[in-house]
Amino acid sequence: MAFDFKKEYKEFYLPKNKPEIVTVPKANFVAVRGKGDPNEEGGAYQSALGVLYAVAYTLKMSYKTDYKIEGFFEYVVPPLEGFWWQDGVEGMDYSSKASFNWISVIRLPDFITKKDFDWAVEMATKKKKLDCSSAEFLTIDEGLCVQIMHLGSYDDEPVTVALMDEYIRENGYENDITSSRLHHEIHLSDPRKSTPDKWKTVIRHPIKKK
Repeated sequence: MAFDFKKEYKEFYLPKNKPEIVTVPKANFVAVRGKGDPNEEGGAYQSALGVLYAVAYTLKMSYKTDYKIEGFFEYVVPPLEGFWWQDGVEGMDYSSKASFNWISVIRLPDFITKKDFDWAVEMATKKKKLDCSSAEFLTIDEGLCVQIMHLGSYDDEPVTVALMDEYIRENGYENDITSSRLHHEIHLSDPRKSTPDKWKTVIRHPIKKK
């Protein structure tokens, strides 16, 4: 049975639909940075996803090649995640998606090193005939956060975020969103395969004690 991050780390991937406080450990990701409306057909975000999945699946399937990764075990590629912000905007203005900055990421197993990652970028570029040079090996240490499972359209997230804000206020915390600690989403649903009312998204915000 392949290792599945969602099942092994349920506390980070499958929270309840009410706010909870967690301490998220440091992890490594394949990441691509960009700006613009994620819904734009053929836009920067869609191109970034192509690069992310090309590198992620090259690493996952490496055991079928001559390249051997030390400590490798079979695993399910984790879900797509994203860190989002807008210049000069506190929180998120969902009516102005063209101004979104984002870092789209997919988590990597701990046994994957920067050397393995560089091999995968080179291999994916060759095999997929896709320029994967925008992919980076990124380590993120989120630390203390509040999170919740949001059910429904992304445009309805402000209502869920308001619940999070109320919860942390009542428990003696405040938001700690900065240039390095960002609004975080984990996309558990494929928008191409389900209607918006069925979408599941983990929303996570960095916090600190008041």
